Amino acid sequence: MTADAKPPALPRCPICRRRASAEARPFCSARCAQVDLGRWLTGGYAIPGEADEPGRPEDEDGP
Repeated sequence: MTADAKPPALPRCPICRRRASAEARPFCSARCAQVDLGRWLTGGYAIPGEADEPGRPEDEDGP
């Protein structure tokens, strides 16, 4: 790296699109990290997949 080369820019916060901070990376702040966590916990984000079928053997308790 040469003397005039700039360090790589931090990525953008996925919540508000401001520059991410080194302390809260990949978010810009603790607030945006909490917003993201809240979205996961309330089902705002979902990973696509097949729906569970009720009564499948792996759903039942073991012996």
